Amino acid sequence: MCTVMSWCSPQAEREKFEKGISRTSSRGPDDQRIADTGCGLMGFQRLSIMGLTPEGMQPFELNGSYAVCNGELYGFEAVREALRARGYTFASDSDCEIILPMYFEYGTRMFSMLDAEFAMIIFDGRSQKFIAARDPIGIRPLYYGFGPSGEYIFASEPKDLVGLTDRIMPFPPGCYFEDGQFIRYRDMASVTEVCHDGLESACEKIREKLVSAVRKRLVSDSKVGFLLSGGLDSSLVCAIAARECSHPIETFAIGMRHDPIDLKYAAQAAEYIGSHHTEVYMTPEDVLSSLERVIELLGTWDITTVRASIGMYLVCKAIHETTDIRVILTGEISDELFGYKYTDFAPSAQAFQEEAEKRIRELHMYDVLRADRCISVNSLEARVPFGDLDFASYVMSLDPEMKLNRYGKGKYLLRHAFEGTGILPDSILWREKAAFSDAVGHSMVDYLKEHAEERYTDSEFEHRCLLYGHGRPFTKESLLYRDIFEKYYPGQGEMIADFWMPNRLWEGCDVDDPSARVLSNYGDSGQ
Repeated sequence: MCTVMSWCSPQAEREKFEKGISRTSSRGPDDQRIADTGCGLMGFQRLSIMGLTPEGMQPFELNGSYAVCNGELYGFEAVREALRARGYTFASDSDCEIILPMYFEYGTRMFSMLDAEFAMIIFDGRSQKFIAARDPIGIRPLYYGFGPSGEYIFASEPKDLVGLTDRIMPFPPGCYFEDGQFIRYRDMASVTEVCHDGLESACEKIREKLVSAVRKRLVSDSKVGFLLSGGLDSSLVCAIAARECSHPIETFAIGMRHDPIDLKYAAQAAEYIGSHHTEVYMTPEDVLSSLERVIELLGTWDITTVRASIGMYLVCKAIHETTDIRVILTGEISDELFGYKYTDFAPSAQAFQEEAEKRIRELHMYDVLRADRCISVNSLEARVPFGDLDFASYVMSLDPEMKLNRYGKGKYLLRHAFEGTGILPDSILWREKAAFSDAVGHSMVDYLKEHAEERYTDSEFEHRCLLYGHGRPFTKESLLYRDIFEKYYPGQGEMIADFWMPNRLWEGCDVDDPSARVLSNYGDSGQ
């Protein structure tokens, strides 16, 4: 991960800018550079992943224009060769060095041409204006606010903008900013034409596209590692990578010492695929002592995001402190595409598809936010194969009648796609889903709830909940998270749309806790 930041005004105050960007130095611990474009400041903090030489440092400058990008541009080598044929020269092996030549050649059309996860800012020296853009899912973070004269300020994380603007807002995924407007260049949730491939054909394409998505994310000039929960999604990513690599991959799992669910299955998967596997244990003291730090780094008050982040933060912290790994592959974004436990209750195929569209559009506020912050705060880079644009677009386009759980097993298409390949044992391939915040150990969530109960009396709870209009807390746990959030991001609660919850309008989903544990179909997920 890296940090990008730009204060789009000739009156930008360098001292305040430096203070803001310094808050995310863990995203880019290797180097920092701030460029004065004459119309504003552009800053970059580097985590060296591709093109490790000093020539790969940003901001890139070309003929009076500048660019900063936190991203991975897949297949950039072919694009670079095409640009060379047009007369451009390159000083590094950085994928992001192609940005300014692409912009000169294609303008804002370039964003829809990229196979990438990115957040970038361009200063066009010819027109003296700033352009910003974000990938279609929002895997890479970008936020914005307004400076004292109404000018835009962009930054990778909201903490960079605290004190520089009155209101911090997420940059909409799949959009670019130009001339004061956000223009959508791609809507990942929108399906223009439904794909009616048959079951076997669809599953074959799912398998091929996921293998391709993992393969392209293994390309790195820095060492790659893998988070392995023992669930279907991360196990598939790790198993595919293990087949693609000529050496054993390194996998990591975390759980509570007393009742970890995931550690058992992660160990089974690791043994089967032959990875070098590390188990990380956490205690109740670890959970409670890291809570405030986790909320501060996340910039959210959402219950399920906070819960699921504690284990992820701690395992990534262990990776950072004990290894030289810099890139982490994860299993996020599968649920939004293939379904959660609660989407088994979808009353129709149309309702299932509409829910998937909602989840894809909001991903940047929940699971994707969690993965980015927990990984980047530990100076690592996240790569998410299930978020591959070709893969995700295909799954979203499939006839939702096929994606409904009519098979007695959730995510059937994904499981069947790899059935008979021998890539995973059946005990993993057909294992029931357990939410990560539960699977690290049911007791973790219980400790958090108990801690919140001890923090507030009933009367304090009722009074303090009324302090918040948007995203009003409804349990003592949610109030605790919101109070901590406000300590670091005062008055910025609207950065998050709402609590992540199952669709309460569906029968069986009208629950008061986001955990799948409260659903009637949880079954043996926690075994």
